[in-house]
Formats: sequence, structure tokens, C-alpha cells
Amino acid sequence: METRFDPKNVIELLSELVSIYSPYFREEEIMKYIFNWFKSRSIPAELHSYSVHKILKYDGTNVVGRLKGNRPGPVILLNGHADTVEKTLDWSTDPLKAHSRNGRLYGLGALDMKAGVAAIMAAIEAFHNNHKEFAGEVIYTIVSDEEGPYGLGTDAVILDGLADDADCAIVTEPSSGFTGEGFPVLCLGARGGYNYTVYLKGKASHAANPEKGINAISEASKLIVELEKSELIEDDKLGKGDIAVISIEGGGAACSVAELASFTVFRHVVRGETKEYLIKEVHEAAERAGIRAEIKVVFRDSPHSLNDGFMPYVIDENDHYATILQNSIEEVTGRKAAIDYFSSIGDFNYLGTRLKIPTFVFGPSGDNFHSSDEYVEIDSVVKTSEVIYNFLEKMLVANNITILIQR
Repeated sequence: METRFDPKNVIELLSELVSIYSPYFREEEIMKYIFNWFKSRSIPAELHSYSVHKILKYDGTNVVGRLKGNRPGPVILLNGHADTVEKTLDWSTDPLKAHSRNGRLYGLGALDMKAGVAAIMAAIEAFHNNHKEFAGEVIYTIVSDEEGPYGLGTDAVILDGLADDADCAIVTEPSSGFTGEGFPVLCLGARGGYNYTVYLKGKASHAANPEKGINAISEASKLIVELEKSELIEDDKLGKGDIAVISIEGGGAACSVAELASFTVFRHVVRGETKEYLIKEVHEAAERAGIRAEIKVVFRDSPHSLNDGFMPYVIDENDHYATILQNSIEEVTGRKAAIDYFSSIGDFNYLGTRLKIPTFVFGPSGDNFHSSDEYVEIDSVVKTSEVIYNFLEKMLVANNITILIQR
């Protein structure tokens, strides 16, 4: 049996998604569009509402759906986020009007990650149309607030048990775009990350007699320099973490030595670098620097204990699902996927560590994410969607159906 999977549909859908401004915490319009897109095609979908009243007082919405087979089989989770960062300055084109040039599609969120969302939606539509009988299930979660501080959309999916039965997950973040490698790239894990603040309490004195006090700002500066020299764990897959100071504050009364100071760190971590490890790392740096001020390490507050940070994870290269996904990538693209590991954090961390299932990051290539003139390579978007479709067929359909790709 021969069916048609038109790549133009994927790009038209992506252009529509780009035209809807959806910075995190303001995703209502795009979620309604995605929900209506599924419903207009008679594809199962629900608006999943959630609320966060601690810290943020935010009411969010995801779109969640399931295609259920007629016999037992694997449960495959597809995940993508529809929110973006805010518009940045210096775009050469309108960031909300998709613009194609030289095989690239430009627009806000085109790469990160509306291309991945469009790829999931198109693959689901094709699978729904072509396969009425199959094994297992497909869960698709198009979420809000991935770009925000806590990944609240996917966090809510997990808290509400909507993906409890998933056996593996594919997150269509732009793996090629983020790693800087040519498409296709399959990420088998990711570093994690924590945000913490170091508070220093010195001793005030008159600025004419600074030797009588302990300047908390000076102490913070010395501690930062020494902290950045810390010996980091080197993971055989994830490499090393990073220590990035992202803010510093301090001060006191006029003409006085500063009694208080603080600085905030975003710390990317690898396996073995726990919260306790990071606290110890700060205190060891303070000892090396001869810090006299009192210090306290405080991790950022969070809506609940399970989303206070992002834990790292790694998938075995010989994992059953990894092997099949690599086969799908090679069949569709004609190339073996480069194996890599995501250097930053995202919803995949929650899925990989909290659901404890193999969670793959696979998506298109492009550049300038979180910046002006963001773009995605058009062919890589189409192929990402084709790979997802191919993988679903391999996993859930007994007798594979050939797809004719219109070129």
C-alpha cells in the first residue's frame, strides 16, 4: 500500500506556528491553534490545564493526545514545546512572518522549537491517517513554558501521570542545531543544571578604615575567582559541567565597607555532581581563597521539590529503542546519525530522570536560537518528521507500509 506524506504540509504548518507569538507564560493562542488543528483532523487531543500558585501564580495549558492501538505494544511519547523566548532586537525580517531563503526558514522559534513541534504534528497526522490497526500507543504532548525557569508544562504532564506508561520518549529539540554538528544528530542524554546563590556576610566599617571590616564584595570577588578554578568531574559521555556566575549584588551604607554581598551561579552538572557536591565545592573554594566572611549556599526556590533543578542522564548506546531509532534515521536520511549529548537542560531531563525511560533528543539543524535571524534548515525539518513516522511504524506496525515522499 502506498500513501503520501507531503513535506509542504510540514513547512506550511511551521510557518503558521511561527506567526503566532508565544513567549513563555503567554502561550494561550498557540495552544488553542494546535488543539484545533488536531481536532479539525479528527485526531485525539485534549487541552491539559495546570496551575502553579507558589512563586509564579501561573495558569498554563498543554495539548495532550493519544493514538491507541488495537493490541498490546510499546508506548511511545513524543514531546515538544510551543513557547519561545521574547522577541530580540536587530532582526533583518519580521520575526513573526516565516521567511524562506536558500533552503532556510527564518522566524522566531523556527528552530527552537516550533520546527520540532511541526514535525511531531505532521508525523502524528500521517500515522493516524495511514494506520488504523497497530500495537501499543503514541502519546503526544505539546507543552508550554519550557523556556521558563521550571519547565512547568512537562512537569505538569509528569505530575498528573499523563505519561506514566511511556516506554521511551523522543523530544524534537534541535539536536543538530544545538550541538553545531551536521544533521542528523541523535543525543543520548544531557547534562543537568542547578541555580544557586552564595550569600556572604562580612563586617561593616568606615570606608576610611577598611582594614577594620570584612568587605563582603571583595570576599565575593575572591570566592568567584577561586570557584571558577574548581576541578570538575569529567563524565565519559557528558564531558564536564560549567560554572557560570550570572549575577552579583552587594553594598552597604554610604562611605561604609560592604557588610553583605551575594552572587548567583548557574551550574551545569554531569553525573555525580549532586546538590550536596555543589555545596561542598563552594566551601572548598572558600577555604582555598581564605574567605573570612560567613557564607551560605541557597538553591533557588521552586514550585515543588522535583523541579528545583535538572538532573543529568545518559542512555546506553545499545539500548533497544536507540538501535531502532538509529535505523530509522539512516533509512530516511541516508546517513548514520552522529551520537552526541545535549550540553544544556530541557524537558528531556525531566522525562529521562523522573520517568526513568530512554529519552532521545532528535531534531533539525539551524542556528541563531534565542537570537535575531533565527533559522531552521527546511529539509532537516521534513526529515525529522519522516524519521518520527518511520520509527512509529517500526515500533508499532507489524507490516511496514511504504511512504512515497513527494520531492
